[in-house]
Amino acid sequence: MASVPNSGSAPPPPPVWDATPPGTSPVGYGGFWIRVVAYIIDVILVGIVLGVVMGLFGLRQVNPDDLSDIDPTVNLLTLLVFWLYFALLESSERGATVGKMAMGLRVVTGDGTRLTFLNATGRFFARILSGAIFCIGYIMVAFTERKRGLHDIIANTVVIKTR
Repeated sequence: MASVPNSGSAPPPPPVWDATPPGTSPVGYGGFWIRVVAYIIDVILVGIVLGVVMGLFGLRQVNPDDLSDIDPTVNLLTLLVFWLYFALLESSERGATVGKMAMGLRVVTGDGTRLTFLNATGRFFARILSGAIFCIGYIMVAFTERKRGLHDIIANTVVIKTR
């Protein structure tokens, strides 16, 4: 049995963030339905986390029949958890949320580099605009050349396929 030399605790090399894969094959973009499935996975995961956190702090969901009992802490906590989830994971080394990783997608800038936290934050808040205009900003993904929604155009990002 040959021994493996101990190279210390050197970390593995960082991933290559070039959106153009080697060779002549074109980049595949994440289309509308695959991104919907990734988002559903993310919402389920964040919903579970929010449920646990809200339970620990004794917070409860708003009863739509009694709007006089609204607790703004729940809305603020929900916004904070979703923002940090999407911005931190999309700006991480993997460049994707859990749902995007499961679907083989990654978010990169328009020129194929890794997102910064600020860029990922801008993309997250631009998604509010994509949804506010009757979800037309999301529907654009199905019809644009590089499968970009309004939030992608605003933040200069592209969702690419990694497999």
